[in-house]
Amino acid sequence: MTRFDAATEGERLKLFADAATAHRARSSEVMTVDVDPDSDTTGGGEVPPWIQLAGTELILDCTDAELDLLKDLLGEFPEFRIDELVSPEEAEGTNAVVTARSDANRVAGFVERAFREVYGLDDDYRAWVTAI
Repeated sequence: MTRFDAATEGERLKLFADAATAHRARSSEVMTVDVDPDSDTTGGGEVPPWIQLAGTELILDCTDAELDLLKDLLGEFPEFRIDELVSPEEAEGTNAVVTARSDANRVAGFVERAFREVYGLDDDYRAWVTAI
């Protein structure tokens, strides 16, 4: 891969799919996608939203409201399912682990929609692949 950020839906989908493909080809531990802090319109705190891919698992942190939106989104991705929800006492929200047994393009579509529909980011948000 030669590029690591994108700010339009088409560019992000390609970036996410390329990164997922590279992650799987390298058998790396994790692929991480971070939202550029300047693009974070969520008002959710100091750390912008992020999503990780670890093999066939997508990992993301959600507030209670975001978790409800995630569950709604999963209704459109029948091959994806929540495998684990962890709510540590010292943290607000829930860490969700979603099994995503699908190809890189489908994973990319889910990641894009999660950033837009679960976290409520604007159409022109910038995302960075910070680990592959």
